[in-house]
Amino acid sequence: MTTPHQAVARIVDAIEPNTLLVCGNLAEEVGRLWQLHNDTTRLTTLSETTLSTAFPLPEVQDLALVTGVLEQLPRDEGELLLGQLRNYGTHQIAVLVESDGGWSFTDFIALGFRRQAELTNNGKTSTLYTYNIDNYNHKRAWNNPDNWANPEMWDKARW
Repeated sequence: MTTPHQAVARIVDAIEPNTLLVCGNLAEEVGRLWQLHNDTTRLTTLSETTLSTAFPLPEVQDLALVTGVLEQLPRDEGELLLGQLRNYGTHQIAVLVESDGGWSFTDFIALGFRRQAELTNNGKTSTLYTYNIDNYNHKRAWNNPDNWANPEMWDKARW
């Protein structure tokens, strides 16, 4: 069985970020371990008290880890945090949230996240959600210039 710590550490290992933003105790622990073994990594730490003044970030982040923070914030501040991480160009975001923390699957789907795993540790169930700017919005066949303005109907009908 995978623990939340192992799941978050695997994400960091897979992405190998040069810039890493951490917010929350578990995220900070994993981030500091990563930085200890990868001394070129630039680590940015956010706390609940610095969230309002943290943006814009000093640089675009390869990965942001958010653990145990959203449950403590008012809903609008949590959405603002996730939205600002996305809007300021963070390439990938991983969020670990307790299942009874007031956030639902649809809340994260609405923000462009994907559910990666349900994790249980010491009787607590958490869900890991991820966001990747490169693939969150899949290509759609209809969303291309070939289907715009019905070119096959030009000079045949007026609309």
